[in-house]
Amino acid sequence: MNRARAVVRAEVDHGSAELVGDPDRPQGWTLLVDGTAQSHVDLDDPTHLEFEYVRRLAHLVDLLAAPTAPLRVLHLGGGAWTLPRYVAATRPGSAQRVVEIDGALVDLVAGRLPADGLGIEVTVADARAGLAEAPAASADLVVLDVFAGARIPAHLTSTDFLAAVDRVLAPGGVHVANLADGGALPFARAQCAAAAAVFGELALVAAPTVLRGRRFGNLLLVAGHGELPVAGLARRTAADPFPARVLDAAAVRALAGDAVAPTDRTADPSPLPPEGFFGR
Repeated sequence: MNRARAVVRAEVDHGSAELVGDPDRPQGWTLLVDGTAQSHVDLDDPTHLEFEYVRRLAHLVDLLAAPTAPLRVLHLGGGAWTLPRYVAATRPGSAQRVVEIDGALVDLVAGRLPADGLGIEVTVADARAGLAEAPAASADLVVLDVFAGARIPAHLTSTDFLAAVDRVLAPGGVHVANLADGGALPFARAQCAAAAAVFGELALVAAPTVLRGRRFGNLLLVAGHGELPVAGLARRTAADPFPARVLDAAAVRALAGDAVAPTDRTADPSPLPPEGFFGR
């Protein structure tokens, strides 16, 4: 019989947060903000990843360098620091910084789900402001995983934002953004156009049903100037419990089609998901 789930509730700067215990994992917790599931972590096993899009992010991390080699990673958006914990466990000695706008949420996570000794530095700031403060060519990987009210803020969806990311990436560095869209994918197509305007190499990872417009879901947009591990991502995501497709640069540009790349003046937030989409 499953254990009853422990629940910790707290008011944070941008809403109400809950930490819900995983009935199947003694040290597993799901973080929700205003009812939206943000993260799942297992303090006993940080390599256990519940959310399918996070598993796909982890595949990318695994493929970016030789096994166990440390990486310099800038995480825009914190949640419960699931991916930073994974990087710390699989690539010891990695230099990581998390930028999270909600200081009370940072305090909750640090107090209830501590990550002491893992080399994870946390900065309380808006993601764009935190990015601006990062030194040039200082990151091997920049991860964008920011949702406010279940939507990606507009100022994190423009070519101006991506140019700022490009400044921070070291030679051969990679940017990955967690997007969400459905139907004809107008938001994702515009984001592909924006990435194509800034970066030379592209890839997109998503479930086939999302790519075909049959359901709303997550898409990972990967960009850089050097060769991306497209074949490796395709092999790994195809073997996942919920398989994904990987589009190469040509296919990403074809998906973008005639979509207009948004600037700071024209950018919109990502669309609202269907009710209950991010819930648990």
